[in-house]
Amino acid sequence: MTGPVDMIDPADMTGPVDPAPVDAAWVRALPKAEVHLHLEGCVPPDLVAGAARDKGVDLTGAPGLPVRDLPGLLAYLDVACALVDQPDQLTAIAYATVQRAAAAGVGHVDIICNPTHWPAWHGRLDALVDAVDAGLADAESDGLGTAALCLSLKRTQTAAEAMDLVQWMIESDRPRVVALSIDGDEAGGTRSHTDRFEAAFAQARAGGLHRCAHAGESSGAQGVRDAVDRLGAERVDHGIRCVEDPALVAELAARAVPLDICPSSNVILGVVPSLAAHPVEALRRAGVRFSLNTDDPLLYGVDVPGEHLRCAGQFGWDRPTVAAVARTSIESSFCDPDRRAVLLAQLDAYLG
Repeated sequence: MTGPVDMIDPADMTGPVDPAPVDAAWVRALPKAEVHLHLEGCVPPDLVAGAARDKGVDLTGAPGLPVRDLPGLLAYLDVACALVDQPDQLTAIAYATVQRAAAAGVGHVDIICNPTHWPAWHGRLDALVDAVDAGLADAESDGLGTAALCLSLKRTQTAAEAMDLVQWMIESDRPRVVALSIDGDEAGGTRSHTDRFEAAFAQARAGGLHRCAHAGESSGAQGVRDAVDRLGAERVDHGIRCVEDPALVAELAARAVPLDICPSSNVILGVVPSLAAHPVEALRRAGVRFSLNTDDPLLYGVDVPGEHLRCAGQFGWDRPTVAAVARTSIESSFCDPDRRAVLLAQLDAYLG
């Protein structure tokens, strides 16, 4: 991916640099949040293999790991999640997700869950959400951290299906269900998707729900603009192809719209050819706020500290720079205000 916003050579950076190293121990203990994480990407591959054996499902020829592009990822998720049909499986997946987050120094995680990926639960959204919520509640009770659910639309759904999901979210009044999201392959542009789902996002806003949207991954800069201006997204998941429109980059910076960037995912799925070519540093230099996230951690073998360490090493970030990214992750999360205040106080105390 290339665009008009120039990449910056870390060797050209000037200004004071914190002499303390950005090392693994410091980054892991750094208080932070994760705001771009899919429950579907937290299903352990060994659970998938075991469930297939138990059910006599032959996975030969089915989409598998490793994935190399977004269509391959989505196809794998449909296969993997179809094998999860028991509430205790979902509860364990949710608990383990928060447990891994806590081990990575993540005090809160916003988890995206797309009901269309879970065929055993179609027509049983209450049961799906309750099973996931049980795991999140247990994790919080055990002191592992807090979590919220962002229920997501798939871009191939209808406007009526989207409105049904929003109405369920508003009427169910489950405290951990806090946001409407949209994900899936953006190829071919997002204008038709925006037209189809704009009313549902407006209804979500009127109902007090947060909004986030995938854009600027397999779609270009216009997808990012549509997500913010027409869907009312408070955060943009990925969003990195905004660099194709310098005016949009300046606008995102001026409006302080955060991007939920997943560097390793972008490289693995071929959105960018390498970390060195990733626009995250150019976006930072342009004043765009962003957090670093894992997207689908069990499929890519990544964690949040690793994402920060790789970027710090590639782009020459010092401790204050990494800490600023962590601060954005907390400030842009959908946790409740009291929890956000606690996490920010922990961050301030850690930084001294």
